[in-house]
Amino acid sequence: MIEKLRKTWKPMPVTVILGVLAAYYFGITGAFWAVTGEFTRWGASLMKMCGVDISKYSYLKLIHYKGTILTRVDGVMILGMFLGMFIAAALSNNIKFRVPQSMVRVFQAIIGGIIAGFGARLAMGCNLAAFFTGIPQFSFHAWIFAIFMGCGTYVGTKIISLPLFQTKMVMKKNKNGKSKYTYQAKNSDMRNKIYIAIGCLLVILLFVHSFRMQLVLGMASLFGLLFGFLLEKGQICFTSGFRDLWLAGRTNIMQAIIAGMAISSLGTFSFILFGRTPLIFWVGPNVVIGGFLFGVGIVIAGGCETGWMYRAMEGQVHYMLVGLGNVIGSILLVLVWNKIAPVMVYPYPKVNLLKTFGYTGGLVVTYILLGIAFLLTIWWQRFFFKKNKQ
Repeated sequence: MIEKLRKTWKPMPVTVILGVLAAYYFGITGAFWAVTGEFTRWGASLMKMCGVDISKYSYLKLIHYKGTILTRVDGVMILGMFLGMFIAAALSNNIKFRVPQSMVRVFQAIIGGIIAGFGARLAMGCNLAAFFTGIPQFSFHAWIFAIFMGCGTYVGTKIISLPLFQTKMVMKKNKNGKSKYTYQAKNSDMRNKIYIAIGCLLVILLFVHSFRMQLVLGMASLFGLLFGFLLEKGQICFTSGFRDLWLAGRTNIMQAIIAGMAISSLGTFSFILFGRTPLIFWVGPNVVIGGFLFGVGIVIAGGCETGWMYRAMEGQVHYMLVGLGNVIGSILLVLVWNKIAPVMVYPYPKVNLLKTFGYTGGLVVTYILLGIAFLLTIWWQRFFFKKNKQ
């Protein structure tokens, strides 16, 4: 059992479980599995600390900014995610403090993070809000986001292939010629046990606080812990999925994500029938532009929302900078929302596939679109390898 917890898990079963959990998270808490909305609230708190009057920014009212990270459902859920990722990384001996080896990487992390953060909030959500919330909740805007996010990741792979982003790896030896990791390896087990103990202690404190305040907060923290643990164990990163698709023709992560969405859609549909209200957003230019910018940004940065979160918990400073960039990008969106929303967002309809095609029809249309997406990954893989073989 311990050995299984230490190994990396296959993406397909992980995303299927995540799909089930996402549906139950919606059904039990009434909340939606998304993260960039909460990161935007963090940005709003920073603005308040700097003396900025945030009452005039309508976007913060739209995302229900109030309370603190410990009193918001999204807040405790994300704290649970971080702790789940930290514990999973410790179990796998993946926690190693690593800093970027060049200023180019620092530039990529911050600028890519800003572009991704801005694009995500412009489109009203990141990859999680589209793939594991929007599409399973039958919001047509998520399909538009997914298409243009895919286009953005393709452009992003072309950008990072430019000479500007190519850096050389320099190998260094110790003076005695021996590996500097010899001594560290002997102590890694003890270090990881300490990490696990710290992580478990923080989880207990989070659970005690959340469940004492409100049952829904406690459930959100529990789901967050499970989300984070699974994401790190499966190394689920949407950036890797799209980048592997365009650069290497590998489709395993994308097919796993599609399977997860299929499972989540069915579970979410059941809860909607029992009265839960789905999250439906506008289908406007904001989704097209935001999805494209998000796709470009995550490839430049090297990680999407899920990817940078678990890699940051593994000790990679690069991805901590990506997270900082995300918050900055969301702040920039808050500052311009009042001007662009009346033109790019509010005039356009919110399209609920269940209302447009009926309950049965909406479910069928969603599965047809997921089937098409799955077949396209198969076609692309064959086309890619055939082209490269020639």
